[in-house]
Amino acid sequence: MLPTIRDVAKQAGVSIATVSRVMRESAGVRDATRLRVLTAAADLEYTPSQLGRQLAERRHAANGIVFPDLSGPYYAEVVLGYEAVAAELRRSVLILSTHGRSDAESAVREMAGRCDGLVILQHTVSDATVLKLAARGTPLVLVARPPIGSVDSVNAENHASAVSLAEHLLSEGVRDLRFVGNPDVSPDVAERWAGVRTAFEQSGDGHTLDQVTVDGLDEESGAAVAEAALAAGDLPDAFVCANDELALGLLGRLKDAGVDVPGTVMVTGWDDVMAARYAGLTTVRQPMRELGATAARLLEELIVDERTEPRHELLPTELVIRSSSSRTTSPKEPK
Repeated sequence: MLPTIRDVAKQAGVSIATVSRVMRESAGVRDATRLRVLTAAADLEYTPSQLGRQLAERRHAANGIVFPDLSGPYYAEVVLGYEAVAAELRRSVLILSTHGRSDAESAVREMAGRCDGLVILQHTVSDATVLKLAARGTPLVLVARPPIGSVDSVNAENHASAVSLAEHLLSEGVRDLRFVGNPDVSPDVAERWAGVRTAFEQSGDGHTLDQVTVDGLDEESGAAVAEAALAAGDLPDAFVCANDELALGLLGRLKDAGVDVPGTVMVTGWDDVMAARYAGLTTVRQPMRELGATAARLLEELIVDERTEPRHELLPTELVIRSSSSRTTSPKEPK
């Protein structure tokens, strides 16, 4: 296998961008650093690739961000955070949605050739594609996805907040809880489901916990869950939804049917989108804009800074208690 720019950077103890600058004979690199890079390149018999030269010259002045879907407030908030930092850095942003695309893998690879670096959100492409892009020297940052190899990542905390949310519901007398979401398609949802399970397992006997799998994370899917429960005459004490959109759809359908929320059934979500605040929805606030902003900053570091070690950022989340789950607990808005 031919040596890559990453191999040279690792052996010389510098960033990929520094190797690119040395290969192009650019100014701004210390003599000692330049000598280390040239020695490593000679030892490895490395030949600069066209991609490496493009990165050194920053020809594109553009970054790419890959989303599974552009609909919904969560993705909009992440994009806003990302674009705000990109604008400060005077970089344009190319956005690719993989929803419904049979050529998602090739589309992402093609986009990588037109950008100085990529942010990849959730499981839009396979781990193998991520590793191949990284091996080519493409600066990458993963968002809302577990770390892969030495690729940077940015995630929001899920498990501990899910435990706190479930403990709150248990303190309100909930004994029969239903989690709405699909842990198999989202690492975030899987961590939230695991946190709820942890709390219920620690609570002792006498509790029922079920999971309802839905295809989407939108209001229509949440309303459909409520409709099915109403038709079956089978309402739990509480629904814990994987995101606010599901919860808002479910909450609206229950209220249309005259169900007392929270008296008969409680409803919670996740994200704390604007509509959740007006609906009195208990949720977990996560820093959606900061996810995008942090990813943009990390990507810029990879392109221009002296950094070879990967960074994995975990941003805090916070339980927000509102009227949709409060019989005995006063609503609690974070400061």
